[in-house]
Amino acid sequence: MTSSYGLNGRAALVTGGTRGIGLEVARQLADAGALVCVTARDREDVRRVAGELGGIGLAGSVADPDHPRAAVDLVLREFGRLDVLVNNAATNEPYGPLMEVDPDAWREAFTVNVEAPLRLVREAWRAWLREHGGSVVNVCTEGAAHVGPNVGAYGTSKAALLHLTQQLAGELAPRVRVNSVSPGLVRTEMARFVWEQGPVELPLGRIGEPEDVARAVVWLASDAAGWITGADLLVDGGTRVRAARPGGYAVHDRLRSSAPRPS
Repeated sequence: MTSSYGLNGRAALVTGGTRGIGLEVARQLADAGALVCVTARDREDVRRVAGELGGIGLAGSVADPDHPRAAVDLVLREFGRLDVLVNNAATNEPYGPLMEVDPDAWREAFTVNVEAPLRLVREAWRAWLREHGGSVVNVCTEGAAHVGPNVGAYGTSKAALLHLTQQLAGELAPRVRVNSVSPGLVRTEMARFVWEQGPVELPLGRIGEPEDVARAVVWLASDAAGWITGADLLVDGGTRVRAARPGGYAVHDRLRSSAPRPS
């Protein structure tokens, strides 16, 4: 990272920050000089990652109504400021046709993927961002722009998060910039049931790695993107332009034939 990112000494909160995209975001923020707090459900993972990054952590679920305030309070108590919020924690369940989705599982998806980011932004706004400004980046998905087999609940909730991003960008400007990053297929545990079956043909020749997405998140969070708000940055290896190439999209075949492993 270069000094133009302007993150040295700033404080960042990353949800779902102990694995996959969230872990890489936390690492790159720390490498750029930020003070980093990670949250995740597993206490030992939180302790380990916080130690590796020289930061702090909080174990818990973003679905817990008390978690957002506890996380924001911790960051302000330990760092004295909160400049960057990355809403990365998510669930891809329930999986299957919408006509068969359990209503409680549907509500849980929206609690984790939409309501929790809003609560975190609200707590950060009231405690710090309203007066001092800052940046929010929500991790969405390229699938929010189209439909796919068996991922209706996930895609619908992420489409709501995309709209929430734009709504908040308008409401919180000019003090706070709010943007999103929409990954395509990335080599994470959440997507393992798709990519472990073999290569997926994409225009750029490979599926994504967590660092591909993290670079985009950190850039949007930084001063280098200081005149950008309400934007969604697509990081998908060319997934949305694959229709210009021969053949279908193998991911959809795998979504029809496979189910994610229970978390």
